[in-house]
Amino acid sequence: MVIRYPNGKAYTQKQPTSPTTAKKAVEKKQSFSNRGKTLEDEINEANEFYLRQKLAVIHKKPVPLQIVKVEYPSRSAAVVREAYFRTPSTTDYNGIWQARYIDFEAKETENKTSFPLKNIHAHQVQHMQAIVEQGGITFVIVRFSKLERYFLLSFDVLKEAWDAMLVGARKSIPLAIFETSCLEIQTGYYPRLDYLKAVEQFYEQT
Repeated sequence: MVIRYPNGKAYTQKQPTSPTTAKKAVEKKQSFSNRGKTLEDEINEANEFYLRQKLAVIHKKPVPLQIVKVEYPSRSAAVVREAYFRTPSTTDYNGIWQARYIDFEAKETENKTSFPLKNIHAHQVQHMQAIVEQGGITFVIVRFSKLERYFLLSFDVLKEAWDAMLVGARKSIPLAIFETSCLEIQTGYYPRLDYLKAVEQFYEQT
């Protein structure tokens, strides 16, 4: 007997799902669960967790914008039409962790073999150098998005590559350097990117 839906389409009974098939479906769902999240989203999630657990107080820095033109299409809405940066932005995040000042940048790249140094600006390097000189902690969290790998790029490694670039060396940091000279940040469930574990591990080693 053929059973049809009201639209005329034939009904097909679904076959029971085997335990193996169900397991694969769950694994596939988990592998896609982070799709659409940016590195910023993951860091913000971690920062909210740290604040609730009283582990650290770290926030994203506000963008230093000067608003020039605003339109009001309705009484309850305002639309910024023109703005400019008052001063060059420094790094993305800063705060306090274990009584120490922490200040860092977050960068993503789709490159599978290296991290282009064009993603970093000279004034950011200067800012990070000043942090180090004052005894603060500064670094870059780098996400290789195609590989789904995260690394803590210390300022020492960044500065060495930056200075080499200025005298004619390569304009990127190879993945191999990340694997040998940086600390890979392992992802988990919640927060997915518990980057402070990597920070603590790295600074225990140095």
